[in-house]
Amino acid sequence: MRKSGKGSVWMILPLYIFTLVFVAGPLLYMLALSFAVPNETHGVNWNFTLENYKRILDPVYLNTFVQSFKLAVTSTVIICLTGYPFGYFMARMSESRKKKAMLFLMLPFWVNSLIRLYGWIIILQNKGILNFILKKLGIIEKPLKLLYSYPAIVVGMVYVLLPFMILSVYSSAEKLDWSLIEAARDLGASRTKAFWTVTFKLTLPGLLSGVILTFIPSMGLFFIADILGGNKIVLVGSLIQEQMTRGGNWPFAAALAVVLMALTTAMIILYRRITNVKELEGIG
Repeated sequence: MRKSGKGSVWMILPLYIFTLVFVAGPLLYMLALSFAVPNETHGVNWNFTLENYKRILDPVYLNTFVQSFKLAVTSTVIICLTGYPFGYFMARMSESRKKKAMLFLMLPFWVNSLIRLYGWIIILQNKGILNFILKKLGIIEKPLKLLYSYPAIVVGMVYVLLPFMILSVYSSAEKLDWSLIEAARDLGASRTKAFWTVTFKLTLPGLLSGVILTFIPSMGLFFIADILGGNKIVLVGSLIQEQMTRGGNWPFAAALAVVLMALTTAMIILYRRITNVKELEGIG
């Protein structure tokens, strides 16, 4: 038993080393860097200061967080309304149809996300496919200005993050005991009541997981806003990139990243608390 215990320690040790060097190390460095002072030419002075965090409270930068949050909420709501039914009905398909649906769901991941977003430019531009179809159907007379707009960014966010919601809901709905729904129906519950009282509550953890997997990335996917929004809407990720590349203010970029990380951590903690409460209610 002692030999096996020592062997397991040696097996886990590389994972701990990797975590410390490539995860904990960069995070601690970023946290320390956020309290430093940038040099006028290059590099930083390791003088402790809170000015980087105070600067975030400036209305210009604070508005960036507000815009990012609004975009994340809008995208997540649309993804929930679209992805939940898809994942739920996908779980109720036959095995052969499940495999086909999973294949079509995985196909976009085989192509680089940047290439897929440039495909949306072809669809949304003034002379694009969408405007061409709408003209042919007589719905519009002049091309709609869809590209480089807020709706275009939302479309890009939904397109990139929707599979994560579908897979989260699908994994939860697939484990659902359908006999519980039949029992609710036998006891006189309507389909709507059986869905909200049984199905939705049991698949809620999957929905919440999908919210976490979509809301958190949408706060920082700046390349979608750059490509489909034409830099008209600046997200927190775009601001961090600009401070690191053009501004050269790495401490301020680190402070922005720390605040963004704190917000995402709060979301994860909230998710854990909600799921723990639901588990306790289920046990009770």
